[in-house]
Amino acid sequence: MFKIIALVACLAVVASAQYYGGDHGHHHEDYHHSHPKYKFEYGVKDGHTHDHKSQWEHRDGDHVNGQYTLDEADGTHRVVEYSSDHKGGFQPHVKRVGHAHHPHHGESYANIEQHY
Repeated sequence: MFKIIALVACLAVVASAQYYGGDHGHHHEDYHHSHPKYKFEYGVKDGHTHDHKSQWEHRDGDHVNGQYTLDEADGTHRVVEYSSDHKGGFQPHVKRVGHAHHPHHGESYANIEQHY
């Protein structure tokens, strides 16, 4: 009995979606002709945990540009600049700033002096 009720409920949902959804092709077409545009940014700089990172991104239509940065565990700073569009796809450019500081034998990363 439960299977019949579940089947009827599913059919009702499908039928109502077709009724309330209208012309799906028209909505799909509107999406492809829209011009998305946004900007965002955020950052974290926590002196207690040494968690330092940031990101920003801008989109104008099919073109996206952005950058994110973070401090690596070895003391270097990673900077990733990226762009994306319909023709070129996603294009990241990764830079590593600074010199890696690895712990000596028996030492942990927590004991290395941080240079921020």
